[in-house]
Amino acid sequence: MISEPQTANSALRSVVLVGSGNVAEALARALAASPFELRQVCARNPERGPEVARIGGCAWEPDPARAAEADLYLIAVSDRAVGDVAAALRRPAGAVVAHTAGGVAIDVLPAVHRAVLYPFQTFTAGREVDFAEVPLFIEASDAATETRVEAFARGLSRTVQRADSARRCRIHLSGVLACNFTNHLYALGERVLAEAGLPFDVLRPIIAETAAKALASASPRGVQTGPAVRNDRTTQERHLVLIGEDELLETIYRTMSQSIWETSRKI
Repeated sequence: MISEPQTANSALRSVVLVGSGNVAEALARALAASPFELRQVCARNPERGPEVARIGGCAWEPDPARAAEADLYLIAVSDRAVGDVAAALRRPAGAVVAHTAGGVAIDVLPAVHRAVLYPFQTFTAGREVDFAEVPLFIEASDAATETRVEAFARGLSRTVQRADSARRCRIHLSGVLACNFTNHLYALGERVLAEAGLPFDVLRPIIAETAAKALASASPRGVQTGPAVRNDRTTQERHLVLIGEDELLETIYRTMSQSIWETSRKI
């Protein structure tokens, strides 16, 4: 351990960001534009680490055992690596160690003052996001740490809510369904169009209107359209003929259609 820079109840002002992936890059951008001091990006990747440090306007260090002294160590690495990285991290005794994962419990962190700061958004390298509009869900090991982390989070985002590990896991699941799965369906739609010699551009207007309707409605269930909501078996069978021997796509189509029909019957 190294010497404690502040008391365990003081504000979190200085940060070491651990990681070099998409979330780390977004946090580096946000911290560079915030009132906080990003002292270092600590990441083993010799290409991405220096790049994320450049974005954050700070130094790069590849070894977590040689991390700089800071008030907050923010770990943004893959879910399976959080515990190992936290265990290897050098930190002051009074510092807060937090991870950013939606599906990882707070208990994987070995620090006394531990927390979670989960940004609920999809991030892509090179793409800037207004971090002030990103909901942040926080959890902490004790009331004092929670107060410090909440104050820090409010310096980055307009929307900060408390969520324990169980609640955060549900939030993460909702994001996978609404974001990751939906984007995969876009890719499947693109593939079907390509088989007809058409570009992805054909889908852009319908994607934009679908998202706009869902955002404008009280519930996306109320604006569901398509053959499944009408239980139009004739059209569905025609689509299944086009799908042919692609068993995985057939399963997706049948399962989604059944889910839409069962959901629409409850409205």
